[in-house]
Amino acid sequence: MSNAAPTVASVVSAGTDTSASATVEFRSLRRSFGATTALDGLELTVQPGELLALLGPSGCGKTTALRMVAGFETPDSGAVLVDGEDITRIPAHRRDAGMVFQSYSLFPHLNARDNVAFGMRMRKTPTAERRKRADELLELVGLPQYGDRYPHQLSGGQQQRIALARALALRPRVLLLDEPLSALDAKVRLTLREEIRRLQQELRITTLFVTHDQEEALSMADRVAVMHAGRLEQCATPAELYARPATAFVAEFVGTMNRLAGRIGDDTGTVEVLGQRVPVDGSPAAATPHTDVDVLVRPENLVLEAQGGGGAIVSGSTFLGAVTRLSVQLPDGTVLKADLSTHDAAALPAGTGVTVRLPERPVLVDRRTV
Repeated sequence: MSNAAPTVASVVSAGTDTSASATVEFRSLRRSFGATTALDGLELTVQPGELLALLGPSGCGKTTALRMVAGFETPDSGAVLVDGEDITRIPAHRRDAGMVFQSYSLFPHLNARDNVAFGMRMRKTPTAERRKRADELLELVGLPQYGDRYPHQLSGGQQQRIALARALALRPRVLLLDEPLSALDAKVRLTLREEIRRLQQELRITTLFVTHDQEEALSMADRVAVMHAGRLEQCATPAELYARPATAFVAEFVGTMNRLAGRIGDDTGTVEVLGQRVPVDGSPAAATPHTDVDVLVRPENLVLEAQGGGGAIVSGSTFLGAVTRLSVQLPDGTVLKADLSTHDAAALPAGTGVTVRLPERPVLVDRRTV
């Protein structure tokens, strides 16, 4: 694998024209497979030049949504628009979209250069032109010397780069990535996601990226659309999604979250938790006066203080580098996760009695789980 970065000139010549970046709209998309509802009225807009990640557990509808843009699935109702044009009934081969699959899907009997050039060959692009463009794209993805190799002679990461080059060969306005990194080992996955993001930013091609890996979504995307049971739970920037989740599902799916027993106050604007009264974030349906709720708190937002009579006990720790995650057992048996700097955590070994409190900031509440 070449470490040499392509020049800006080669990126421009081999990539997508930035002026062609498209707006993609999902309008009230519904799709069922028998008794299973894959999409339940999806409404979402992807801005020109944006990388938007569709994130969620298996079966949430994210891949179905992607396949509808590609033309591999047809909705029961609703529409897919690209730059205002309804493409819902247009055949897949006539859509201006490039797709990269999880399984690479390279032709084993073609070398890397011919795999990249395949779409151009189908469009009867002259031989010299398609060879020139294929070589430019191999340069773009950092594999200029691998054009004569066959898929079985390439590593998984190299095959996925070839698949990406092939998707870009026809200068699509929309790039579709269907969990393209899930079959790779951790180190290659990290390198390739950085490469994909670099290329996407330089080419400014509108990109939809399907993943169930929250770290991939948060590190790569301009915005992340979290889906659950065919519905869009929240679409926001990674920072907003993490700091201000709109629903309990988003809060617990993105990052680690603690659930603490709490009780809503008289005015529904506050909740009592850990002997404190703190403000409630927003006006959730669960927040009715004097009701028992779960308070959702990130591990880094728990404050621990060594105190023999605090009632809570540090029961274990996990070293994570600069941060150490402590397990803390409350008197009622609830076990919390608290993230401290490794330096501070060293002063709280297993068996240490502690008090646990929250900073004075709004918290998200949810209906009490049994």
